Amino acid sequence: MVDKNIYIIQGEISTVVGAIKRNSRWNTHTPLDEEQDPLLNSFGHLKEVLNSIKELSDVEPNVFLRPFLEVVRSEDTTGPITGLALTSVNKFLSYGLIDANHEAAAEAIENMADAVTHARFVGTDPASDEVVLMKILQVLRTLLLTPVGAHLTNESVCEIMQSCFRICFEMRLSELLRKSAEHTLVDMVQLLFSRLCQFKEEAKSYVGANMKKLKMRAGGMSDSSKWKKQKRSPRPSRHMVRSPSCQMDPTQSSTLSNNNLSGGVPFIEQGLSTSSLPASDSAGSSIPSPTMTDSGLDTCSKATSREDLSDLEQYSSSAATLPGTGPGSPDAQFDGGQVDPAQSASVESIPEVLEDKDSITEQSDSSSVPDKDYVNTQGVRFTQSMQRDGASLIPYGLPCLRELFRFLISLTNPHDRHNTDAMMHMGLQLLTVALESAHIANYQSLLGLVKDELCRHLFQLLSMDRMNLYASSIRVCFLLFESMRGHLKFQLEMYLKKLMDIITSENIKMPYEMKEIALEALVQLWRIPSFVTELYINYDCDFYCSNLFEDLTKLLSKNAFPVSGLYTTHLLSLEALLTVIDSIEAHCQAKVLNSTTQQDQSEALLAEGEGPSKNGADTQTDLNRTSSSNGLSLPQAESAPACPPTSGHLMAEQMKLGRHDQGDNDAAEKGAPKKPERFLSWLPDCQELMEIRTKKKLLITGTEQFNQKPKKGIQFLQETGLLSNPIDNSQVAQWLRENPRLDKKMIGEYVSDRKNMELLDSFVNTFTFRGLRIDEALRLYLEAFRLPGEAPIIQRLLETFTDNWHKVNGSPFMTNDAGFALAYAVIMLNTDQHNHNVRKQNIPMTVEQFKKNLKGVNGNQDFDQAMLEDIYNAIKSEEIVMPDEQTGLVKENYVWSVLLHRGATPEGVFLHLPPGSYDHDLFTMTWGPTIAALCYVFDKSLDENIIQKAITGFRKCAMIAAHYGFSDVFDNLIISLCKFTTLSSESVENLPTVFGSNSKAQTAAKTVFDLAHRHGNILREGWKNIMESMLQLFRAELLPKSMVEVEDFVEPNGKISLQREEMPSNRGESAVLSFVNWLTLSGAEQSGLRGPSTENQEAKQAAILCIKQCDPEKLITESKFLQLESLQELMKALILVTPDEETYDEEDAAFCLEMLLRIVLQNRDRVACVWQTVRDHLCHLCVHANESCFLVERAVVGLLRLAIRLLRREDISSQVLLSLRLLLMMKPHVLSRVSREVAYGLHELLRTNAANIHSTDDWYTLFSLLECIGAGVKPPASFQFTSTTADNDTGAQSDSELSSHHPSEVSLERGYTSDSEVYTEHSKTRIPRSDVDIAISGWLVVGKDDLEMSKAPPVSSKAQLNHPLVNQYSLTLGQDLGQHDTKSLIKCVETLSFIVRDAAHVTPDNFELCVRAIRVFVEASLNGGYRNHDKKKSHKYDSSKSRMRKKAGGREKEGGAGTRRGGSRASSQRPSRSHSDDEEDEGVPASYHTVSLQLLDLMHTLHTRAASIYSSWAEEQQHLEAAGRKIEADSQTLWTSCWCPLLQGIAWLCCDARRQVRMQALTYLQRALLVHDLQTLDATEWESCFNKVLFPLLTKLLDNISPADVGGMEETRMRGCTLLSKVFLQHLSPLLSLPTFAALWLTILDFMDKYMHAGSSDLLLEAIPESLKNMLLVMDTAGIFHSTDSRTGYSDLWEITWERIVCFLPHLKEELFKQTVIPDPVSSSLAETVQPTPPAGRPSSPQVSSPPAQPPSPIPVTPAEAQIPIRPASPQEFQPTSATGSGQSSPVPPSTPPMPVPLTSTAQAPSPMSQSPLILQPLASPLQVGVPPMSLPIILNPALIEATSPVPLLPGPRPTSPSDEVQ
Repeated sequence: MVDKNIYIIQGEISTVVGAIKRNSRWNTHTPLDEEQDPLLNSFGHLKEVLNSIKELSDVEPNVFLRPFLEVVRSEDTTGPITGLALTSVNKFLSYGLIDANHEAAAEAIENMADAVTHARFVGTDPASDEVVLMKILQVLRTLLLTPVGAHLTNESVCEIMQSCFRICFEMRLSELLRKSAEHTLVDMVQLLFSRLCQFKEEAKSYVGANMKKLKMRAGGMSDSSKWKKQKRSPRPSRHMVRSPSCQMDPTQSSTLSNNNLSGGVPFIEQGLSTSSLPASDSAGSSIPSPTMTDSGLDTCSKATSREDLSDLEQYSSSAATLPGTGPGSPDAQFDGGQVDPAQSASVESIPEVLEDKDSITEQSDSSSVPDKDYVNTQGVRFTQSMQRDGASLIPYGLPCLRELFRFLISLTNPHDRHNTDAMMHMGLQLLTVALESAHIANYQSLLGLVKDELCRHLFQLLSMDRMNLYASSIRVCFLLFESMRGHLKFQLEMYLKKLMDIITSENIKMPYEMKEIALEALVQLWRIPSFVTELYINYDCDFYCSNLFEDLTKLLSKNAFPVSGLYTTHLLSLEALLTVIDSIEAHCQAKVLNSTTQQDQSEALLAEGEGPSKNGADTQTDLNRTSSSNGLSLPQAESAPACPPTSGHLMAEQMKLGRHDQGDNDAAEKGAPKKPERFLSWLPDCQELMEIRTKKKLLITGTEQFNQKPKKGIQFLQETGLLSNPIDNSQVAQWLRENPRLDKKMIGEYVSDRKNMELLDSFVNTFTFRGLRIDEALRLYLEAFRLPGEAPIIQRLLETFTDNWHKVNGSPFMTNDAGFALAYAVIMLNTDQHNHNVRKQNIPMTVEQFKKNLKGVNGNQDFDQAMLEDIYNAIKSEEIVMPDEQTGLVKENYVWSVLLHRGATPEGVFLHLPPGSYDHDLFTMTWGPTIAALCYVFDKSLDENIIQKAITGFRKCAMIAAHYGFSDVFDNLIISLCKFTTLSSESVENLPTVFGSNSKAQTAAKTVFDLAHRHGNILREGWKNIMESMLQLFRAELLPKSMVEVEDFVEPNGKISLQREEMPSNRGESAVLSFVNWLTLSGAEQSGLRGPSTENQEAKQAAILCIKQCDPEKLITESKFLQLESLQELMKALILVTPDEETYDEEDAAFCLEMLLRIVLQNRDRVACVWQTVRDHLCHLCVHANESCFLVERAVVGLLRLAIRLLRREDISSQVLLSLRLLLMMKPHVLSRVSREVAYGLHELLRTNAANIHSTDDWYTLFSLLECIGAGVKPPASFQFTSTTADNDTGAQSDSELSSHHPSEVSLERGYTSDSEVYTEHSKTRIPRSDVDIAISGWLVVGKDDLEMSKAPPVSSKAQLNHPLVNQYSLTLGQDLGQHDTKSLIKCVETLSFIVRDAAHVTPDNFELCVRAIRVFVEASLNGGYRNHDKKKSHKYDSSKSRMRKKAGGREKEGGAGTRRGGSRASSQRPSRSHSDDEEDEGVPASYHTVSLQLLDLMHTLHTRAASIYSSWAEEQQHLEAAGRKIEADSQTLWTSCWCPLLQGIAWLCCDARRQVRMQALTYLQRALLVHDLQTLDATEWESCFNKVLFPLLTKLLDNISPADVGGMEETRMRGCTLLSKVFLQHLSPLLSLPTFAALWLTILDFMDKYMHAGSSDLLLEAIPESLKNMLLVMDTAGIFHSTDSRTGYSDLWEITWERIVCFLPHLKEELFKQTVIPDPVSSSLAETVQPTPPAGRPSSPQVSSPPAQPPSPIPVTPAEAQIPIRPASPQEFQPTSATGSGQSSPVPPSTPPMPVPLTSTAQAPSPMSQSPLILQPLASPLQVGVPPMSLPIILNPALIEATSPVPLLPGPRPTSPSDEVQ
């Protein structure tokens, strides 16, 4: 079986041979001719060889290729024949006939490359010629892009590329051919650079030698004789077409005949293009070129480009072989060096036959000749077959790439006149491909080219006005900086500055597109991960770089503001700004999602060092690699045909497979990253950066000052501490050297100043002149400053310089002066050669003249002549540039060399950073401009997409702000967005329509609310705007129903709406009017006043829907998740937006209040932190209200709602209860209007929380409230404002302020300070209100520490509870009851009954208060609440009336009206509710009846349970002893605190005008008095029972209580008398032991007397004597009337008794006791037996305690009574009192002065109508304690009882107003 490939070759042979034979040249057909024709001959041989083999691999590839290649090379063949041979060669390559594994493959490929690049043929016509050229291109492409192409040598590759370039740039060729060449080049470049990562950097020593051979250049045909032979051709001008790279002397390139195809190509002759950059060759430049620092090539690179470069041969005597790239070859990398291409340009062309002096044998000992075989991608082994004198062919590698790269860069030089636009464009295009395919940064030799020429050319192209070149160069720049910015710090800075200039250019000629492209370039750069951060760190935080990031941000922001219309540039600028935001936001999101992985990554990056550059050494950018090697592994079998190449990149991918050494170059940057000197650590912290930036600002200021006046600048820097003081010269010198912003002229002036000689030395010492020739050193020196013009100064500068140079270089000259003279000579030479003014006059000096001038200067000897020549040449070829002198290209070159020089110093270190490193700092700098730009664009744009973009931007900014906790950013954002919602700007009437029809406003609103929900935590100021918007929505009725409905206690359904439809609004016109206005303003046109148009209704619906989506309610419900600070701000905002007095609107204020309360309730868990704010606000609303209104009602209900919910929380309950005192501080008439709400609320509160109230103070507050609202009691005076002007003020001080402002008033007035005033100032966060004197509101306790109150004043804990003095001898409490609301009363009684009925709720803390409250309600409900129905308007508060209001005769007449309390109530209790009290009146009597009976029952219950309750407390009292209180369960305690007051209360109901109530009460009283528990009481208690319960009751019953019910009254009185006698008799024995028994007995007799005459019927007339008889008999039996020592045998009592009885029952004695006794004059004995003062009752009434006494009012007190404390008024007693009076009221009507009544039996008892019974002694005389009793004629009568009242009962003019009465 013969190999099919052999047939293919045989077929091709016959085709080509056929064509040759058909050609006119070969007419004869004799075999001899064939023999003689070398072409046909070789084909014949080949046929024979093929016939003799079976496998193609049996012969070397060269064998079957040679004949075809000879045809290609032959000059005599015509185009078509050459074309056929090329096609055959192409086919062999495509079918893979050349086996890459064959040892001779390399040679064959080399041959092929040589033949095709040197193809020659006889031209026919242009079209046919181009076909051949086309085929040449095709073969070259196939050759390079098939696997065997890897065998090509560096030289061949360069030739191939050059051939393609020639075709590409030959303008005489058709465009199609040129474009094909271009396309081929793209593929080739793609392949070569994609393979870059497979190559190694070559060893230093070979670079020069190899580069010499690889020069790509323009060549032409030099041997013109060759084309003259082709005379037969019709067009001789084109006959000879020669391939593009034949030998030629560059000097002839311009003289080529243009008959030669390539002759006219203006191709760059690199050997002649001199580099204009000083840095490019260190021989001529004093700045060591940064790219050569550690290259071993310094020697060879010294030769300047103008010299004949043949000396390169001395450095490398022969063409060194390139290091092998096999896996085993030594790692030949090096850092840094590369040869500048211009220096190594070889003048010779590459010899076509390598047999001349470059023979490889001479270098056979080269260490780099690979000793291992080369193994290609398929694993095919190449043994180094020797060819032509044994030179081994080494596959191409980095050298050809480097030459190609250099060539491409040279094409882009706009200053080279050879380069046409097309060439520059082509160069840029191919560079783009190269940079896309390869990661160049790892190759120092390539990097050097990038840093210098490439960047230089690109920046020059940016100023071209040709759009395509401009755009292409920007694209290349992007690729450069994307991958290599780490090496191009200053280049990047320059690039960005150029872009900024373009963007801001005002030049009218500058096309808009250029700006657009520049902006796009910025946006693209901005998108590179962490690019922006790197700008910030490497430039903004570098002392001597511009603030690139900051300036660009400002520029972009400014540029985003459209002046006229929105253009793409504006959007691009915005996009760039948003890119920063996007990336920061993405990082924040990532951190939130996964902080741990983020951390690991950044640590890994730190370790890896070379930050996250996008393409690693062997990954490619921008190309889709998925298809590259999916299963396409190259065939291993030798016979399998190779896949035809698809593209250069894919081919490179395939070649990479199977290589083991790939990726070695990743290690090019070895070791940890370099750290810039200015940073302490590799990743400096924000603090450090802040310091650097501050220092930088100061440096810039200092530099500016220095540039005006050097001294001033230095001084400034010393003051700011950047330079040391006193001055440190070396430090200043260093600064002068390193600061590029300094004016070189000023540096010169400053260092050359005589005063600064030492500084000059230090300055010169900063240079390193060692090893530099004097002109090089001088060049370096003079570029650091501007040499001043004055000779002495120049001398000083040069002397210092030469001294230093001479010293460090080991004194090469005879004297220092010699050096000085030479230096001067160099400067003169520089001027002579380059100064235009000099050159006009003289011919520039020659080298001979220069030498002659310096004869004998070196210490009378000559300098080294060679050195002088070098110096001359260096200066001549390159001027020493004086800074600030030059313009144009010279200056550009100077600036560029400085830039390269800086890049080589540590300053050029560029930090790569892990993404997200300094987002915090970046955001701080960008948020302002970005949000401003976003707002502007949002506002001006109508395009939906742009609006969406802006909103997304807002959201991202918000997310970042939230992540970093920047509340100022977030506030700013929210405030800006709130403006766009139009909510606050539109009038309420138009709002629904405007908002509903404005989609932008709706978007803004949704965003605002969404952001507030999401990031409310960091909102501060912005809350105010959101709350204003909420308020507007409320006014416009756009809020969801649930938000405007609030809880209410009184409404049956428990809810009430804040928007009250039926009430016209308070906004100055009725709703109807405003509606009409609205119509006329906005809707008149379309609606014709027929009502709201459908459009408006639709708009309103849209608005409502939008607001529903915003979910404003969530702000309230979610507030529990807010941080405390944000919550406090939210509450402040709500209080702030509450309408003030000018804009006052109740509903709005109520809405704000409602939101505030809901928020507090949502935050129950931490209410302590916000309580003070809320409490102050409520105080402001309630306490300052002058009349009741909806708002006050809401505030009151709110306070109660809070209390109900919060009482369960231990930590705050006491404060909450204290806050309820706010209600007591309200103005009484206002409080009464909201009493019903309070009553219902308190009921709810106690029902749910009674068990949580533990302190007496709190119970006191609650009971006081119950009394005030249920019974109309005036609130305790201590809670009322002292300031009468409070109406005008607007706020309450915080409680803590009060105590500090008014302690003096308080204490003066009361004589002591209450505990709660002794606390300190607290929370400063409250909103200050204007100062109102709330002197007495100092009770609120704030903060934990104050709960343990400092017990400074010696006041018992009940001191604050002292009620106004209660006259214990009265059945009433002496409270001045105002009007009350019936429903409130009923509710309050229900509440009381709830407390009493549950034993758990009756505690020692509230027992007495509870008892007292019940009594107050007894009074209020008396006679069916008669006070309430007394509609008399004029009620004076009549404080002088007797508490008991008992008139002697019991019938009130003249004083009646005055003593009644009351006065009309306002007609409607709640203006805002539809019902008024009048509707309820029918049910009133019944309800009052129930109330009274309820109260009776309560009192009885308490009375019966008291003993057991107290005894159980006494047992549990251990825990109370700590507090210093003891609970005694003895009868005394029970009597004073429980039984007595309860009995008094029951007794008071016995005086009710309603008969049923009276009778029930009497029954209860009787039951209570005779109950078993009371048997334990002793005599004094029983005595007080008479004095405090029974006597007052009987006195009251004498009044005409119920004129209508005469019979009922008689019965009541009779039952009363009977009860009296029963009690008296039952407890006679203990009573007898009393010293005051006689007085007691006489009083009873008095009552008998009065009752005898009281009734109109006979009922009492009969009953009284019976009772009296009963008592007398029992007493007689008991022997009370008997006395052994009196002369009659009867005691004095007997005498007195009968004296008294005789007055009203003269005949009783006879009836009972038959004997008659003659009465004695009693004046003397009476004084002895009867104590002149009333019996001593138990000391304290339930509310009494003993504060430090004021001097007691003079009251006669006997020693027996001295233990009774005389109690002054305690602070809460000052209370405006009305007729029931407080302690100061006199029992005697002022009309009746005390007057002694003669004691005659005939005298009538004074009529009760005219005179009240008199008192024992005239109290007008101030008797001291212990004064002996006065003997006066006295009548013992009930008024005795008054005398124990601890207050002087002085009659006097009646006080007319409450305040007079307060002492």
